[in-house]
Amino acid sequence: MTAVRRTTVTPQEVQRVHRLVARAAALPDVRAEVEANHDENTWWPTTISDPRVRMLAAGWSTRVSYRMVTTYAGVIRAADALGFDALVTATKAELAELVRPLGLMQTRIDYLRSLAELLEVWSKEGIDPLSPSADGDELIEDFAQRVRGASYKVAQCALLTARGYHCGIIPVDSGMVSKLAPALGIDLPSGAVAHERMRHVLEAAVHARADDFRALVTGHGHQVTIPEGAAPTWWVHLVAIYFKRLYLNGSSRQLCARRPLCARIVGCAHCDRAGKPRSRG
Repeated sequence: MTAVRRTTVTPQEVQRVHRLVARAAALPDVRAEVEANHDENTWWPTTISDPRVRMLAAGWSTRVSYRMVTTYAGVIRAADALGFDALVTATKAELAELVRPLGLMQTRIDYLRSLAELLEVWSKEGIDPLSPSADGDELIEDFAQRVRGASYKVAQCALLTARGYHCGIIPVDSGMVSKLAPALGIDLPSGAVAHERMRHVLEAAVHARADDFRALVTGHGHQVTIPEGAAPTWWVHLVAIYFKRLYLNGSSRQLCARRPLCARIVGCAHCDRAGKPRSRG
């Protein structure tokens, strides 16, 4: 199966990603969220050692609000305690009882069943999703097409959590497509493939200027641990997604209406002292 083709990322796109991340990382509320979720993420905790359960967690986190994160974490801990093999052989009633607090029970059961089927196929074909030599783009494409209830964004998260925070994958959710991309002035194709194109842009930007992004971590005093030699893709993902959540999901008075042309994006000269964007007139 052919993965979504990576197209050339322009120097302007790289510059805009770096500029936005630089501004977002300087915001105290974004920094607090990043530091709280970087080294140990509530949604995808490192305490889960089985990569199959980590991939399961990536799918079961869909349609779960931030207000339900504690409930979700409890369900994942219970699933991990049972073990992936036991989950696969569990009855529908047993699985329904497990995922009941999260809702969408049949959808989550279907995801588990088809995930198990895909992992069995990969095993028979000698494909190790954890191997650095396995093409991540192709695995994401295969996952998105063959796991029920999955999508590109779920597949991205599944492979990220299986391989670890610092594997180089930057998962892209719907808000990053619909809100962050316009803020960056990045044109995306319509449909689900937009998630892959946005991922490719963000990843290319970080790898092109890895040292510059690392300098932002230090320059803004973020207390996070990034392995030596690893590009700060996980850090950039968190900066982007929390900036999106805190400033783009609502109508922030600090957000400049002239982005991406305005280099400052938030708290710029185009806003009055109350933070309200000034009239273009």
